[in-house]
Amino acid sequence: MSGKLLLKKKADHHYQAGVNAMSQFEFEFEKAVSCFSKAILLQPQQTQFYVQRAEAYLQLCDFQSAALDYKLACMLEPQNEVYSQKLAFIYYLQGQCLYDLGMSVEALESFTKAAEINPTFRPYHMRSLACLTALGRFSDCLRLVSNWLETGDPSADLFTLRARLHKQLNQMTLCYHDVRSALRLKPGCQEASVLLKNLQETAERSHHAAVEKALMGELSDALGKINTALEYNPSKAHYYLFRGILYRRLKDFTAAIDDFVLAVGLCGIGEEPTEGEEHETSGALGGDAQTQLVLTYNDFAVQCFSKGLYREAVVLLNKAIEKQRDESALFINRGDCFFKQSEWMFALADYQLGEEMDPDNMAIQLRLAVIHNTMGLHRFNKKKYQEAADKFSVAIKHNPAVVQYYENRAKAYSKAGRLEEEKQDAIRVLILDPTNEQARITSHGHNMVALLLRLLPGCSLSDIMSCATAQSVERQMMAKIEAFKQAASEVSRIGKMGLVEDDIHTHASLTDDDPKQKVQKAQVDRKLVQSKQQLNQAVKKALHQRRPLRSDRPRLAPTPHEREETDTQERPYVWRKFRGLGLNC
Repeated sequence: MSGKLLLKKKADHHYQAGVNAMSQFEFEFEKAVSCFSKAILLQPQQTQFYVQRAEAYLQLCDFQSAALDYKLACMLEPQNEVYSQKLAFIYYLQGQCLYDLGMSVEALESFTKAAEINPTFRPYHMRSLACLTALGRFSDCLRLVSNWLETGDPSADLFTLRARLHKQLNQMTLCYHDVRSALRLKPGCQEASVLLKNLQETAERSHHAAVEKALMGELSDALGKINTALEYNPSKAHYYLFRGILYRRLKDFTAAIDDFVLAVGLCGIGEEPTEGEEHETSGALGGDAQTQLVLTYNDFAVQCFSKGLYREAVVLLNKAIEKQRDESALFINRGDCFFKQSEWMFALADYQLGEEMDPDNMAIQLRLAVIHNTMGLHRFNKKKYQEAADKFSVAIKHNPAVVQYYENRAKAYSKAGRLEEEKQDAIRVLILDPTNEQARITSHGHNMVALLLRLLPGCSLSDIMSCATAQSVERQMMAKIEAFKQAASEVSRIGKMGLVEDDIHTHASLTDDDPKQKVQKAQVDRKLVQSKQQLNQAVKKALHQRRPLRSDRPRLAPTPHEREETDTQERPYVWRKFRGLGLNC
């Protein structure tokens, strides 16, 4: 016991000598370190000895030794948080000295140790961030700041700091969103406002460059410019609208639809008020985006239609009609898709809806004629001849210039036993197309000429076509065709779309000629037929009244040379005359 008391007394003596050496009158820190070391040697379990020696080391700027003593103190008294905080501060001082000397890697290691010991103290992390920035490790900086925002309370300064890191990494969209977040937390943040203004000005310059490229027809370059504008300012609805139009012109309909949907959404959301920022109106811009969205749905449907994807085209047109139900061209296009799928009733319903919206549209009249003619053919094949004739009549009402409709109705009238109506339709067929023999074949296998001659015995074709009935039928038909031609079609807001322009190719039974020109052509053809008939009669008369080919005058015998040439050539045709039972030249 006396030995322990002696050691303790001697250790306390050395400890007191060390404290005296660190007093403000002497400042002998090396002597203090020596005294504290002697005391620790005598009593190594005394925590205060290590703490005092660490303080002496700090005065000598020996951070490594000071940190080692505080580590021992923390091991002896782990519950004492003061020692751990003091250890973290030592690492911070060490890191700061190394950073000032330009040793960023070593400084980062010290700051990291300090942050690990005291993770809630933000300045230690900030110094680590400074070292990472000096080393050019911006991705690590970004990861560190993002971790702070996720685990701690977000602040405008942190969002602004992360925005600058995003800008340094050329991640402009993320930079913009962080600036907006900073301004929402602190509207008067000067640094965030300046950064936002720079982003907006850069975006607007790229937008103007994109417009210039588009006007010159350089759509791909314009697309690259507007993409840059959207990276710097992704909250401008008219940027998305412009890019969507470019995508639509480039036939990238999926991307165009996405941009138009975003434009419509942004017009409804609005933006937060910031200094120097102009607000977008949701009125006209939203309407333009909605119209472009409908046009893109339609164009996409036209592309699907051209590839035979009729069901997909119907789905797209359904979306377009849902957005805009007052456009007749959309119903026409969907009716065309139903027609291609042989869904006649759905096609007819769409055409009728289009007619209600635009009764003077000739494209709708042509389609109604085709669909009624098709339905009439189905009725005819089912031997419902009167219903078929009624359908053909409706088709003729909508388009009176197609020969096939009159021919089909004549067949139905023939089957139904209505001879007078059959005769009039036969006359109409000959008026519209007097030279096309294939188009004038009836269900009986006779052409229209034979039919009229059978219905009107004793009359020639010229007499039939010049009679009062035929002239009346022709006048009525020409009047209907002229009225059909002069029917004015209002211009649709959507304009002529793919399916609307493709009327002739979509429905093969439609005529390619102008109705008035076709009637004039039919009149000329009928006159040519009459002239041909008169010429044939004159030829027959001349043949019956011809002079005999045999001559009674003496003939000279050919020379041998002429006979050889005559034998080598093909014998010409000579007329023969019956005399008794034999044939003589």
